[in-house]
Amino acid sequence: MQVGTERTIDFVLLKPRIRAWGAELGFAQIGVSDVELGDAEARLLDWLSSGYHGDMDWLERHGTLRSRPGELVPGTLRVISVRLDYRPAEAAESDAILADGSRAYVSRYALGRDYHKVLRGRLQKLAERIEQEIGPFRYRVFSDSAPVMEVELAVKAGLGWRGKHTLLLNREGGSWFFLGEIYTDLPLPPDDAQDEHCGTCQRCIDVCPTQAIIAPYLLDARRCISYLTIEHAGSIAEELRPFIGNRVYGCDDCQLVCPWNRYAQASGLDDFRTRHGLDRARLLELFAWDAHQFERNLEGSAIRRIGYERWLRNLAIGLGNAPADAAVLGALLARSNYPSELVQEHVAWAIAQQQRKLQEADDVE
Repeated sequence: MQVGTERTIDFVLLKPRIRAWGAELGFAQIGVSDVELGDAEARLLDWLSSGYHGDMDWLERHGTLRSRPGELVPGTLRVISVRLDYRPAEAAESDAILADGSRAYVSRYALGRDYHKVLRGRLQKLAERIEQEIGPFRYRVFSDSAPVMEVELAVKAGLGWRGKHTLLLNREGGSWFFLGEIYTDLPLPPDDAQDEHCGTCQRCIDVCPTQAIIAPYLLDARRCISYLTIEHAGSIAEELRPFIGNRVYGCDDCQLVCPWNRYAQASGLDDFRTRHGLDRARLLELFAWDAHQFERNLEGSAIRRIGYERWLRNLAIGLGNAPADAAVLGALLARSNYPSELVQEHVAWAIAQQQRKLQEADDVE
């Protein structure tokens, strides 16, 4: 954070220059909002009181700091919101991977380098470029790294509208992008919000495998596959496991069916290019990694933060849902005594699924 000094600046002229500098850094769009979030705070508190956040306790701990930017970073007058496209152009077709139960589906955002680092670094460069132009000012950059209501702020900044799946949608960019923010004391002129364009469409609601979108704009994270495979640290409820399919890290179903994503742009950044064949890897291949391989192969990846134990948990569910295969059963049996109750529980479930499928296949023959 930098401390501002007395200065004479034309903020109306500065704003397009910030957009130009942002474009040079790869940002697809930049907008500015004030810090008044209206009834967003009440909606957040209602959502938390309903328990929809599951065991993401930090959402409750930070409370109203999310909805009050001026309290999170004192002196904040404006928020500069950015979007950064991430869809890797060369990645295997998502629908094809989801349809092949022997392969592991990894959410497209996690195929490359950890976006927290990529986005934060570029936001910092943008802030420093502004500083070069006008001198020191107060700022703090965020990339999904603090209690920030990034979608609400992006809506106010004119970057798009909130879709019924709760993600931000943009007419030219769909939803395959990251959001980031610079909290600042610069009194830049705010942008106007966009109109909503979902209409009567509810494909995202209908397609959700676990019916986690319980109403338009309302997500029960406790049923969301992204939450279950990434944020949730414990056992995944047995009744939900079959619906997870081969999704081992995150879920993109609600984005894959969204009509606005026909306009989504592929990322041109090398940071988001697919690593280690994660766009098409086989479940058995990933399940065979030991802890050292997990750490080495996923260095610099967002996936690494869930840890090896949860990685095996997720893969065990995928293998349990995979087509009957003696090799899959053998791999699961080899892990049946892994020194983790969490892993043992999910491996045991997967073994039972594979044994049942193999028996059914034998009965047919």
